Amino acid sequence: MKKIPLKVAVIGGGSSYTPELIEGFIKHYDEFPIKELYLVDVAKGIDKLNIIGAMAKRMFAKARIDINIQTTLDRREAIKDATFVSTQIRVGQLEARALDERIPVELGLIGQETTGAGGFAKALRTIPVILDICKDIRELAPDAFMLNFTNPAGLVTEAVIKYGGVKSIGLCNLPIGLQMQIAELCNVDVAEVQIEMVGINHLNWTTRIIVSGEDITEQFLSESASGPGLNMKNIPDLDWDSQFLQSLKALPCPYHRYYYMRDEVLEKQIEDYKSGNTRAETVMQLEAELFELYKDEALDIKPLQLEQRGGAYYSEVAVNLMTAIYNNKKNIQIVNVRNNGIISCLPDDASIEVNAVIDANGAHPLALTGQPGPQIRGLLQAVKAYEELAVEAAVHRSYDVALQALCVHPLIGSAAKAKAVLDRLLEAHKSYIPKFS
Repeated sequence: MKKIPLKVAVIGGGSSYTPELIEGFIKHYDEFPIKELYLVDVAKGIDKLNIIGAMAKRMFAKARIDINIQTTLDRREAIKDATFVSTQIRVGQLEARALDERIPVELGLIGQETTGAGGFAKALRTIPVILDICKDIRELAPDAFMLNFTNPAGLVTEAVIKYGGVKSIGLCNLPIGLQMQIAELCNVDVAEVQIEMVGINHLNWTTRIIVSGEDITEQFLSESASGPGLNMKNIPDLDWDSQFLQSLKALPCPYHRYYYMRDEVLEKQIEDYKSGNTRAETVMQLEAELFELYKDEALDIKPLQLEQRGGAYYSEVAVNLMTAIYNNKKNIQIVNVRNNGIISCLPDDASIEVNAVIDANGAHPLALTGQPGPQIRGLLQAVKAYEELAVEAAVHRSYDVALQALCVHPLIGSAAKAKAVLDRLLEAHKSYIPKFS
């Protein structure tokens, strides 16, 4: 990439996650000398945007870094001539997330913001907005890389691959979080941990774990993977069965609990629903507390409480990727990219989450050590079929395609429930989901 003055536009800049990103820019400034940072949000989020903008300025000032920070509601102004456009939006904000979680549970289904019926509703709200952002990028910053952190990240990335027409890479903090957890369990520096992942976002399997040059996959699955610590704050903390992991021959990501432990997770969600203590309500409380902290004019560092929000290592993932592209590093990171035959049982234009070499031209997925066996392939293909249908439903606003998407999803299980939850979600989110045919 030509070394031009760096301009980064963050769409959804009023997010509580943004201080994590600012910390990353400061930490990596020597190799990623950002000159302009535009934080963009919608009118409903103007107060949060202004709070985050002021805090960002304090953080850079403390680090004695002089950059131009702008907060704006004008997305096109922010995107124009940007080097990178980072998307971290939540269409409908946390109130919509609460509906995504509660409505499925009321119908006896898993309620979650990135998978199942809830994740589907979020995709329907999000994909049209993301594609509109892509249109602006094509016009105003055609050479920019679009880095997407918006959930459901795999679905959004696939929509951009098929319909966006921009250079794009999807991101998630789950892979780096896993590396950090393995490093802690093995008492080594994270640089000593390499993993190979295969799958799609929030449905990936770690098939190789190498620590200090030694392949410890089998030992790790039998001795460490079923214990505490390998989870995320937004997922019920249920331990894996050691025999199950050894028979799977891979470490499933935390989100697999929704599939492999569906009954136990649903039971927990029903309890939380009855007590009014869903994850969305917890996050709302955390957000309120964080923004009270952010208002403090004396606060000029990222508060530790942000880690409770679930955004740990967000800055590492986002800024590491930007830095690798900008400096043509050719290092290996785990990202969401076009398949192009890497996973042979999935379509070439599917979004997959795998190890890739990052250089000035973007992400280049690496060939797998081995293709997924049937114990992985079955679930992977089923969820990918749902994702293909979900993208088409969101883009073409088709009720019939939406219904089929939910019917094939493993967490739905029946046509009657698929139709019932689809109708409820479309009605609940009619302000944000374009009318379906």
